[in-house]
Amino acid sequence: MPKSQTNPAWDVLLDLRAVGTGPLHERLKRALRAAIRSGRLATGATLPPSRALALDLGCSRWAVTEAYAQLTAEGYLEARPGSGTRVRWVDTAHAADAGVSRASRPSVRIDLAPGLPDLRAFPRARWAAALRTVTANAPMTDLGYADPFGHHELRTVLIEYLQRSRAATASGAQLMVTTGTSSGVRRLCQALASAGHRSMAVEDPGWPRLADAVREAGLEPVPVGVDDQGLRVADLAAHPGTRAVLTAPAHQFPRGVVLTAERRAALLDWAHRVDGLVLEDDYDAEFRYDRSPVSTMQGMDPRRVVLLGSLSKTLSPALGIGWMLVPSRWADTLRRSETTPALPPVLDQLAFARLLTSGGYDRHLRKARRAFRIRRDLLVAELEQRLPACAVSGVAAGLHLVVHLPEAVHASAMVREAEKRGLRVVDLDRYRASGSGPSALVLGYGNITDALVPEAVSILADILASQRA
Repeated sequence: MPKSQTNPAWDVLLDLRAVGTGPLHERLKRALRAAIRSGRLATGATLPPSRALALDLGCSRWAVTEAYAQLTAEGYLEARPGSGTRVRWVDTAHAADAGVSRASRPSVRIDLAPGLPDLRAFPRARWAAALRTVTANAPMTDLGYADPFGHHELRTVLIEYLQRSRAATASGAQLMVTTGTSSGVRRLCQALASAGHRSMAVEDPGWPRLADAVREAGLEPVPVGVDDQGLRVADLAAHPGTRAVLTAPAHQFPRGVVLTAERRAALLDWAHRVDGLVLEDDYDAEFRYDRSPVSTMQGMDPRRVVLLGSLSKTLSPALGIGWMLVPSRWADTLRRSETTPALPPVLDQLAFARLLTSGGYDRHLRKARRAFRIRRDLLVAELEQRLPACAVSGVAAGLHLVVHLPEAVHASAMVREAEKRGLRVVDLDRYRASGSGPSALVLGYGNITDALVPEAVSILADILASQRA
């Protein structure tokens, strides 16, 4: 942990209105936790003395000391006599992305971590041409402040696209542009918290950043298990106070399963019965290789389902463009919110709209779908040949699959040894909220070249042999 005194965090901006309702010390705790987890408060940063922060916030010193004490107990902070209160937490799940302790890590030559599309295939020329066109032709009014729901042109063409490609519906719903799925979840959870909700069911295992977004917005994430048929909907009955659920029915991460028709119906029945809301994460649903992608749940019941999507798995997370199709009553609540939402730049919104109307986005998806299908087939074939003792699971879709290891082999040891050899893979336990489970690896094949697949699997086979020896 850094020892330097030169990284104080005394001037960090804490928006206590953006983290839900409740006592001030609770809101301060959530705001500090969010600032730490987002990286705005870096590891080793020195927090202001409780008296100084209380004076800045216009509150009692007790509220600050109580928040500091709770975050210290949770491992986010540490207090040392003579050196103040510092940020202790390190995002081990995303340390490579954040650059934490990068100098001490072995260099990664082959990256099989999930979460990225093929960045080499980003349509640079098409995007640049679209951006040049809209920059040259955008009316002066588009250069002012944006509508908090996003530019009307993108919203119009994006709804048409979602209706055509994902069987979504705009009837009884409104589309809002976001900076990504996490930001959409956070905004919705803030609205739910204001309406009296206290918790939200999340899939376990699942994507940690979405659970973080739920927590940062003031709701308690309630883990609900996932099996071969998707979310275990019947388990929601064990949480009678929970009336909202976040799920990825088209292609669950990381299990790679599809929510069955029976469970889709059961989930919608549950939402009606408890007067609840389903947040449908349309995670990499555009990529299905053995059949057409399954349609959205939102199209089945737009009054009870919010559809969330983004460009992070189809084009690039660097664009920061997402969307959510929200039931009208909740859209009205969000529009009345006093919090100004973060939005992608208007010119980027218009450039994406142009890609949609020109057919450039569809062409990119068709090309990417072919490439990913070939790469997945290659990866599966190599795994079956070189790791015959390991079962591969997950439907033929998306950008990742799961490799189940023999009982005597620990995934964590495989991950460490692979990194020493320049290969990054991920332990399935990293995505489990309820502790460890059967040993398995999650392999992402979106951002690796076909030529490196045999070498990557060969490294895994050598490590597995040494672990079983």
